[in-house]
Amino acid sequence: MTDQLLNHRAEGAPSAPPLLLGPSLGTSYALWDKVAPELSAGHRVIRWDLPGHGGSPAGLIEAGATVGDLAALVLALADSLGVERFAYAGVSLGGAVGLHLAAHHPERLSSLAVICSSAHFNGSRPWEERAALVRREGLAGLAEGAEARWFTPGFTVPELVRDHREADPEAYAACCDALAAFDLRARLAGIGVPTLLIAGRDDPATPPAHLREIADAVPDATLVEIPGASHLAPAERPEAVLSALRAHLGGDARRGMEVRREVLGDAHVDRAQSRQTPFTARFQDFITRYAWGEIWTDPTLSRRERSMITLTALVAHGHYEELAMHVRAARRNGLTPEEIGAVLLQTAVYCGVPAANSAFATAQRVLAEEDAAG
Repeated sequence: MTDQLLNHRAEGAPSAPPLLLGPSLGTSYALWDKVAPELSAGHRVIRWDLPGHGGSPAGLIEAGATVGDLAALVLALADSLGVERFAYAGVSLGGAVGLHLAAHHPERLSSLAVICSSAHFNGSRPWEERAALVRREGLAGLAEGAEARWFTPGFTVPELVRDHREADPEAYAACCDALAAFDLRARLAGIGVPTLLIAGRDDPATPPAHLREIADAVPDATLVEIPGASHLAPAERPEAVLSALRAHLGGDARRGMEVRREVLGDAHVDRAQSRQTPFTARFQDFITRYAWGEIWTDPTLSRRERSMITLTALVAHGHYEELAMHVRAARRNGLTPEEIGAVLLQTAVYCGVPAANSAFATAQRVLAEEDAAG
């Protein structure tokens, strides 16, 4: 049975919401190596290989194939895993598969992210010519130019270039046939699932204009352009892709990230995101969803009131580094320096004078830094 299915890798809890990740032509699911582990903190991530790429059998696709044929293979994989409805994100050809699913099988998708892709790939002729070249000469010559097509100058991922060189030529050519025949522009306005478009600003294969075209046509779509990214953005700029995908896949996480930025400031959140590792990713997802997405969004208390409570709790437990961050947050939430001082004076009564003394020293330093900066 496995020789009839796309090769895949599953990560994350089986009970978590499923997320399927599609690759670009010439790559394997290794394209997602810097992104999938982090996404698996909150999702059942299933990344798959194109026919003849990575570990997928070449015989799953034939000459004259279409993107619809690839989409059918993805649905067969999902069915085999007991996945009825799923979020989907795909790069280039993988993104085209996602667009086809959204247009023709919307009942299967909960959301869609299309990355460095297009609703059409500049007409059929370039792909017909590439397919003919590969059938005639194999992939070695074409793989030599992969880095220039995929990455900005000076950046590479040798494993992905090797995937390109080692792909099955007939299966690769059949994927080119699929790209040659693909044009979904007439169906874009009918896509109804929440849709994110991610463009690499330096992408020569599918420039940002291709993603803008989709964003303009799909109702309520969101477009993110990533500077310093070429065609394989998840490999070249994984942090930026992760940030965009997390916000898109969000629910509580999406709103939580908005509130977290409003309260703590972009600079702080950006630093926290840049320091994130696969080890800390699940904790970051947890606090974004729970602390910021559920508790801080509860309208029972105002943000001013929440800031006062938070300051008190941090003093009580001696978390002075966190206290400094939340003194800044309290100012953003509308507390005056006098009100912050009153809160800390209150803590002297109930948390102890030594704790309040340290808290005043921390708050005074932060407020002085803000005055100097302002």
